[in-house]
Amino acid sequence: MIKKRYITLLEIMVVILLIGIITSVVGYNVKGSLEKGKVFKTKQSMIQIHDLLTLETAKGTDIDKVVNNYQKYLKNSGMAKDSEKIIKDGWGAPLEISHKKGKIVVTSKNLNKYKKDHEIEQDQSDEDYY
Repeated sequence: MIKKRYITLLEIMVVILLIGIITSVVGYNVKGSLEKGKVFKTKQSMIQIHDLLTLETAKGTDIDKVVNNYQKYLKNSGMAKDSEKIIKDGWGAPLEISHKKGKIVVTSKNLNKYKKDHEIEQDQSDEDYY
């Protein structure tokens, strides 16, 4: 006669505990990757907006006019695939566009907050954008 072996409650609890630990580690790592993706998307949008609007001013359009009507210039440039998406940062908030000392400045409150929260210093290459 074959003796049946049943799974004990302790064994089930150990398996559930291990699954929970593995899930927690994976979830923690994915969250960090998502935040880095938002930062990357924001920086790329800022660079693209800055470059497209700078091209408009290089064509001779007044910088005040470009900054005040940036959505129109981005849409009409034909170089932005979806101008509605690039004017938002990775967190979904609109980017702020202004000009200072004759330069177009694109800023993101969420990116600045992220950098402050994670104690990340501003890169030298970022100076033109915010």
